Amino acid sequence: MDNREEVREFLTSRRAKISPEQAGLPAGSRRRVPGLRRSEVAALADMSVEYYAKLERGNLAGVSPTVLEAVARVLQLDDAERAHLLNLAHAADGTDILTRPRRRHTQGRHQLHRSLQWTLDAITAGPAVVCNGRLDILASNPLARAFYTDLFANAANQRNLARFQFLDPASRRFYPDWDLFADMAVAMLHAQAGRNPYDRDLHDLVGELSTRVEEFRTRWGARNVRRHGTGTKRFRHPSVGELTLAYESLDLASQPGLHMTVYTAEPGSPSEEGLRLLASLAATEESTPATQPSTS
Repeated sequence: MDNREEVREFLTSRRAKISPEQAGLPAGSRRRVPGLRRSEVAALADMSVEYYAKLERGNLAGVSPTVLEAVARVLQLDDAERAHLLNLAHAADGTDILTRPRRRHTQGRHQLHRSLQWTLDAITAGPAVVCNGRLDILASNPLARAFYTDLFANAANQRNLARFQFLDPASRRFYPDWDLFADMAVAMLHAQAGRNPYDRDLHDLVGELSTRVEEFRTRWGARNVRRHGTGTKRFRHPSVGELTLAYESLDLASQPGLHMTVYTAEPGSPSEEGLRLLASLAATEESTPATQPSTS
């Protein structure tokens, strides 16, 4: 995940998505490239073609915020894409190198506060997990462990949502909208790669999935990025069936780089009843090991 290559592919792919009509330009005829030409982006961003070509070759070192904002405006980047461009510029410039750890970050090296687990356990109405940018589940409440039963049951998943998504056949049953979930997972990993280009564990994960799964490799090549904020998702749980859940994902101020995601169901809906049933099943399963056979 060389920074120059990432910058080049990201800017090229975003330029290809903007039609002349979207940019307020006449479509013309005999266009040989999808989307805008470099010269059109340069003109709309008020810079020379040579300078924009330099940016698109991957050289963002020393580029001013004003120039980056102009490029983002012309390419009509959304909030996640704009943040990704800024992260790529920071990585190229080296201005935030002291704040970007170069060492490996594995699940075992995260020191989570005890109060964070207490908070998760206090959430009883829906599944709640804490993840890093690599999509490792670092902590969870009992309902989340029952919710992600297939993920936790298979040690090969390594409690990683991306590995479950692309390597475990159970994910295709669990996610009725599998393609949508796949798009989201890869886009979140790509955003993380921009935020922390020195994350070797992320490099290893991307390399493995790219090698083993064509569906991942194709999506990674699209250079899409995404923030996991709020929305609604559909699931098909093996024990309670169809669930439609809203989610909220919050960055943890006390644990930079980690976020908590909580799933809830609409009050009075079948999905709320499904979560209640799942909670009951989870409570039964967790209490079973504590029951000792009589020795009398």
